[in-house]
Amino acid sequence: QRNLEEKLSVKILDRTRLIMDIFAQRARTNEGKIQVELAQLQYMLTRLVGRGRELSRLGGGIGMRGPGEKQLEVDRRKILRRIRKLKNDLEKIRQRRAQQRKRRLSEMLSFALVGYTNSGKSTLLRALTHSDVFVKDQLFSTLDALVRRVYLPDFGDVLLSDTVGFIRKIPHQLIEAFRATLEEVVHSDAIIVVVDSTWKDIEPQIEAVLSTLEEIGATGKNAIFFFNKLDLLSTVQRERVVRLARQYPLSVTGSALVEEGLDYLREKMKDVALEIVHARQREESAVEQ
Repeated sequence: QRNLEEKLSVKILDRTRLIMDIFAQRARTNEGKIQVELAQLQYMLTRLVGRGRELSRLGGGIGMRGPGEKQLEVDRRKILRRIRKLKNDLEKIRQRRAQQRKRRLSEMLSFALVGYTNSGKSTLLRALTHSDVFVKDQLFSTLDALVRRVYLPDFGDVLLSDTVGFIRKIPHQLIEAFRATLEEVVHSDAIIVVVDSTWKDIEPQIEAVLSTLEEIGATGKNAIFFFNKLDLLSTVQRERVVRLARQYPLSVTGSALVEEGLDYLREKMKDVALEIVHARQREESAVEQ
């Protein structure tokens, strides 16, 4: 990569760095910016040799070098200090989020929206909750966890959260940095996997989402699959998606944008919520006995 940059006189990015640069452009809140910077520094730490020009852009003072001390060692210590500070900041955010989550979960059940990036999770959150949610047709438009209430007929309110979109082979630095945000998924009672039905090959998209759920420790939950964006498909394409959706026990086809299939999705969510409540009641009864 370094040799190519010198030969071509242009900046060369590998896949991981490109994804991190996109995340950096999307980060709007303080938490999002901290998480992205932490991921970038952890990535940079493994690629220090010959990157002196990049390191000059880091904030804060380096201090004076001792006699015979190499610049690489100074740079490494500077990055490690910054990483420790960012991790401490994220730990405080994680603890605060855990307290907020504990208060919320003591009152009602929670569902988490998960899916490949740009699959329409934020659009679905806005449609189900009728709330003001930032929506844009771009990769990783949502980096921060958003939690809203949604009413389910014949049940009541539940919580619905939206988090960062997944991708295939997501860089481990991002998984680590965004762990505080992804805990909304880990601690949810159930998940809704939002699938972009406009993809030619949908199965690899679903596999990437399920693989990421396994990596963050969010498996074993009740899952509803919402096959989204049917309004963009032809009749033949819609039939193909409907056939695929039937392979999943809890699946709904529709469109969050035009609110197609949302009533059926609410019914599925109600069924899952009732199942969770009944399971908890059986567990409490067994403990009392």
